[in-house]
Amino acid sequence: MATGRNIRTYFEGRWHDGDVAVMRAADHGSWLGTTVFDGARQFDGVTPDLDAHSARVVRSAAALMIEPTLTGEQIAEIARQGLRAYNPEAAVYIRPMFWALDGDESGIVPRQGATGFALCLEEIPMAPEGATTTLTTTRFRRPVLEDAVINAKAGCLYPNNARMLAEARAKGYGNALVADALGNVAETATANVFMVRDGEVLTPIANGTFLSGITRARHIANLKADGVTVRECVLTFDDFRKADEVFLSGNMSKVTPVLEFDGTKYQHGPMTKRIRALYMDWAHTAG
Repeated sequence: MATGRNIRTYFEGRWHDGDVAVMRAADHGSWLGTTVFDGARQFDGVTPDLDAHSARVVRSAAALMIEPTLTGEQIAEIARQGLRAYNPEAAVYIRPMFWALDGDESGIVPRQGATGFALCLEEIPMAPEGATTTLTTTRFRRPVLEDAVINAKAGCLYPNNARMLAEARAKGYGNALVADALGNVAETATANVFMVRDGEVLTPIANGTFLSGITRARHIANLKADGVTVRECVLTFDDFRKADEVFLSGNMSKVTPVLEFDGTKYQHGPMTKRIRALYMDWAHTAG
């Protein structure tokens, strides 16, 4: 089932209206999960960091041993062509995808040169500026590279995210604050995480257990350019309990304020509002 509406799909070299079937039953990606994707956004007539998201899906494919058939530049241009069918002000989710079609003689390793590609556009509204969430802990953790392909935005990683979210929702919370293999905070089930304490912005160091997001990097750059101290460091759950503000960072909503972590309350504070304003100012200038 689609998440959004007004869907267009680029597949086999041309655009199609609607949610087109793109996989066969025997595709390697269908039965062994060799799929990667990325997500960019159009809103208010801009497509911030579209080139970066398009380039990352190519890197993700290579990390999953899928031979990419397009460059990031080609993917971004396909997306821009498809977006011409939408109102420039429409909020559109841009999702390029690669998957393996065949396996080698083992059936397990993707065969080089046998790669599927599709790009899906669908209208999904941006979250309202005041939309917030809450956090709890989860027993599920982020893996390391030796356990999973955490250096790719791979579909096979998302069932673990779903377990985290389901557990959090069963406890009455909106999302989960997730630990890495050592028990330090990595991110949440769906997005990177930041905290604010004594005027500084802190975020878990990118230690290879989670995908360090493009929007995360954009927030760090914007804050530093605005004179705010930002530190990437090892952070514990206790650090988050002592925070003044907490917010999530991701492509879908850009900035999501957190109001609670397991009983610890936060304000939707001035730094979180400032970060969102900085992002929107940058996006409307550079996007």
